[in-house]
Order: sequence, then C-alpha cells, then structure tokens
Amino acid sequence: MRKTQQSSSCLFLFLFATFFHHSFGDVGTAAQFGPPYLPTACFGNDASAFPPNNLFAAAGEGIWDNGASCGREYYVSCISAAVRGTCKPDQTIRVKIVDRAQTSVTRPSRPGATIVLSEVGFGKIANPAAPYVNVEYQQV
Repeated sequence: MRKTQQSSSCLFLFLFATFFHHSFGDVGTAAQFGPPYLPTACFGNDASAFPPNNLFAAAGEGIWDNGASCGREYYVSCISAAVRGTCKPDQTIRVKIVDRAQTSVTRPSRPGATIVLSEVGFGKIANPAAPYVNVEYQQV
C-alpha cells in the first residue's frame, strides 16, 4: 500500500510541475521603440540617464505610476508571442525606465504595451521583427 501512495504522490508532483508554470512577476506585453531616444518624460534631455548597455525602456500606463516609475528597474523575459519561435527561451534582461511610452518621441511598435523596450533590449529576448510579445516582468 505504501508504494501506491508514493507513486500517487510522485505523479501528482509531476503533473503539478508540468501544468502550472511558476511566474516570477506580473504578466503584460512588451513592444519596442527605436531612436532617437530622448528621455524627456523622466530625465529631460540628459543622455547620461541611459544605461551604457542600452537596456532601457519606456513605461506603459500600467506601470507609469504618475512618473514614479522613472529610474525603476525591471527584469523582463518573453513568455509567448503570436508567431511560434519568436521568444528567445531562458533570456531575461534588466531594464531601466527612462521615459513614458505614451509621450515618447518615437512611437512604440504596439500602442498600449505594458513596457516598451529599446531595440537592443527587445532583441535580447525576442525576434526583433515581432511588433510585440507577452512578457513576465518584475521590479528589481
């Protein structure tokens, strides 16, 4: 009888791990925007506000927080997209918010995105040809 209980427990754990993905943060959409990068909403025209690795983003309205998101950093990873194979599996980036998506000089590739990544950032987690992807993100 004991062996049956162990087998049942193992089967339950296997099924739980297979069908329930552990999320590390919130879920939303990520778009991309290109140059010119002018962080007017957060830092005026201060070019030093950009991280040297070009991993930065503009905050969508869902995380804008009346400007409090300026300077915040987020871990972002692609979890799915309309076209299979768009996401780069097991890639997570850390980005700094330098602008507001709604008022950025360059328009996002998809309006209403949760977070709008620089071209470099988007390309690290997904195929750059995609207009947007679904992401998990977590404030650092």
